[in-house]
Amino acid sequence: MVLFCVEYITVNLVEIASEVGLLFTNHTKEEVNEWFTKYTERDFASAGNKATLTVSLDPGLLEQFPHSMEPQLRQQGLPIALKKGVVTLLSDYEVCKEGDVLTPEQARVLKLFGYEMAEFKVTIKYMWDAKSGRFQKMDNDLPESTAESEGDSKEEDDS
Repeated sequence: MVLFCVEYITVNLVEIASEVGLLFTNHTKEEVNEWFTKYTERDFASAGNKATLTVSLDPGLLEQFPHSMEPQLRQQGLPIALKKGVVTLLSDYEVCKEGDVLTPEQARVLKLFGYEMAEFKVTIKYMWDAKSGRFQKMDNDLPESTAESEGDSKEEDDS
């Protein structure tokens, strides 16, 4: 019986076309929404994200990096040299300014220096309703889904 349910859900997953995850739980819809609304994780920004703060590096030794990292750091545009086998930043270097859209190089430098400027969140868009055997679009309970849902409802009204 369980196999039949899993196959049935899998067949109907074609209704959702994007990166998704599945959560099976006995908790109520409200409990799940509350948990995911509060859940966030800090993460490293990617190219195209906006910088949330200005990051400048002071000249000096970069002892956290092995000498073998020197070519990679130079490739990212940092003014560096090896001095006595230690990676050294030769002058002040501004990685990014708050509000800038990050380039791939800036995102890599921020990650190498441990600056987390992004936030990971989960948005619940659909719920499987076992009684009806269909996916239900979630209510606009979650702040992230409000704008998308408003756009979706306008499109649905036009049809």
